[in-house]
Parts: sequence; C-alpha cells; structure tokens
Amino acid sequence: MREAAKIRRFGLVIPITGFDFVHEVSQAPEDVWVIVILYKDGYPECGVLLQFMEELAIRYLATKFVKIISTDCIVNYPDRNLPTLLVYNNGAVKANYVSLHRFGRMCTIEGVALVLCQSNPMLNDGHSGNESSRKAVLDGVRQKLIETVVRDHEDDAGSSSN
Repeated sequence: MREAAKIRRFGLVIPITGFDFVHEVSQAPEDVWVIVILYKDGYPECGVLLQFMEELAIRYLATKFVKIISTDCIVNYPDRNLPTLLVYNNGAVKANYVSLHRFGRMCTIEGVALVLCQSNPMLNDGHSGNESSRKAVLDGVRQKLIETVVRDHEDDAGSSSN
C-alpha cells in the first residue's frame, strides 16, 4: 500500500512556459519520466499529437506530460520540426522525436505509445515501478496496437466489399 502511495499521479497534459521549464522538467524527481511536446496552435499535426498526449496522460498516470509553445522553449525553433516530443528523465534528454513521421505512416495513439516505450518503458501506469509492471505496460501497448491494426483492416475489408 505504501509503495502505491509513493507513486506520483499526473493524469493530464500540463501547459508550461519557458520560465517553468527548469522546475517542471529538468528538476523533476528522478523517478519521474517527463514527456514534453513542443507545439504551436494552428498546426494540424500538433493538434493530433496533443490529443494523443492527453489520452496517454490519462492512461499512464505516473508519467508527467507537459506542453510548451516551441519558441517559448527554444528561441527560433523551426516550425518544420513541429510537433516535437522530448523525453526527459533525471534532468537529461533521453529521446526526441521530430514530427509525426517518426511514429509511422499512419500515426495512431498506439503507434506513438509503442515508439515511446521502445528504448525504455517511460510510460508508467502508476501501479508500481517494478520490472513486471514495465513489461505489462509494454505488452498492453503492443496488444492495443495489434487490435487497432486488425480493426482498421477489417473496417477496410468491410467497406470494399460493399
């Protein structure tokens, strides 16, 4: 019971400014993975990824999700690189993903989750930090991706037979 109480719970995408970045991201506790989305309003790709991040934040309560306008974070950040995800842990960038292309031809929430889990399961469900929990998260992400691909394939096959 105590272990569960120690795990932080976030559950939403927190908007931050450049002033907040060091405190919210770089100085986050060692046991917290932080996923930062650099975005700008008016870019459809940013809207898609922001929606996915909001859904993932609800699924993975112990992972901190923040959003920041790209040029508030990095002066003169090129719009062609939007959206960009930065993954932080222990005050350092552990991964970065520039544009939606990094998440596959047909970008889905499950595809994004799988890419985020590839190097290290940074998506934490909040149940515990042990290895079996990490494996369960990765297995769940893989299963949801497979289900989505099968469902989409069945939908395409059904619509083409009409």
